[in-house]
Amino acid sequence: MSKLRVNAFSISLDGYGAGPGQDLENPLGVGGHALHTWILGTRTFQKLHGDFAGELIGDEAGRAGVDDDFAARGFENVGAWILGRNMFAPTRGPWADDGWKGWWGSNPPYHVPVFVLTHHARAPITMEGGTTFHFVTDGIHAALKRAKEAAQGKDVRLGGGVATIRQYLTAGLIDELHLAISPVLLGRGEHLLAGIDLVGLGYKCTEHVPTSHATHVVLTRAS
Repeated sequence: MSKLRVNAFSISLDGYGAGPGQDLENPLGVGGHALHTWILGTRTFQKLHGDFAGELIGDEAGRAGVDDDFAARGFENVGAWILGRNMFAPTRGPWADDGWKGWWGSNPPYHVPVFVLTHHARAPITMEGGTTFHFVTDGIHAALKRAKEAAQGKDVRLGGGVATIRQYLTAGLIDELHLAISPVLLGRGEHLLAGIDLVGLGYKCTEHVPTSHATHVVLTRAS
């Protein structure tokens, strides 16, 4: 049965999934880049982002081990993705005719249909490697329905950002949530779990694995 999953979503020790001041220069917010240090040196990230990974972490590229295992799991049995608008573009409001097609270049790392939540309609964008971005204007339930249909029995991965994950969490729609808790403090930004009663929503911790780069926690919702 198709599940809705969050994989490899990084948060700080104080619970923030993005720093303050997100914009084109700081897509993850000020200080937010540090949340993702754990994944940059993994084999999975190197395979997906090659040259970019090498520029970021040099000789550390290609690290195996627990961090890489969790990163790789995020791409197993995934037939579609859902993203919030900020995960696709830094702009707000009506779409500008500026040629923007995402943060990832001509061949994004998804290779399956991707459903982007937005308040403004836009025609689908087909990219190299099997990725097509579809823009959904009628809410999270409609996006999930379309994504599950496109996934054809495989799982749907929810990529974020924070606000989008919070919407799906509070609606009780996420089946599995993998958080990578990075050993950094942000102090401000977008808090992932504030005010959300995970116990009341039926979640329990089913995995808890620390490494020198992050602590991996998997939360699973009771069926």
